[in-house]
Amino acid sequence: MAKNKDKSKDFENKEVMSEETIQSERGTENHDDNLTGEADNNPGNTSSLADDAAVWQDKYIRLSAEFDNFRKRILKEKMDLISTGGEDVIKSILPVMDDMDRAEDAVEKSDDIESARTGMKLIRQKLIDVLKTKGVSEIEAMDQDMDTDLFEAVAKFPSEDKKGKIIDVLQKGYKLKDKVIRFAKVVVGE
Repeated sequence: MAKNKDKSKDFENKEVMSEETIQSERGTENHDDNLTGEADNNPGNTSSLADDAAVWQDKYIRLSAEFDNFRKRILKEKMDLISTGGEDVIKSILPVMDDMDRAEDAVEKSDDIESARTGMKLIRQKLIDVLKTKGVSEIEAMDQDMDTDLFEAVAKFPSEDKKGKIIDVLQKGYKLKDKVIRFAKVVVGE
């Protein structure tokens, strides 16, 4: 069989034969096995095709509307999560706030500084415990090697024995699970 010269190449540079080439290699005479052949001979089928088109158009419109409603519902749920997402954290911090109010009242009514100091330590520990239950942890900085993923160097100070290490913490840093939510501000020895 002689190869027909009616071949073209697609965008991937693979050979593609035209419809006429395929039919000539099969030995067929330009026969069309498509749906329009029957529809041309029978005018009653045109209404059937129109009905099918109307059904598919209706399905498309319904599916499009359903998807639009789904998108709106998801957007509304996201907005609700954003607006009430911190509610759990706030509810867990409110008892600590109550303790702070009671401590403030006690300090005003009493001259015992040691009991006030002890009360403040207890309240601080309670706040740390609440934050730990929410996945917040303090970033340990003192005497650590300088790591820009965890620390923000705000100053350098000459130090012979602690070169490249953190020698002072100006502001503590915190992580929420594995994500840094506040970098520790530190002084680095040089």
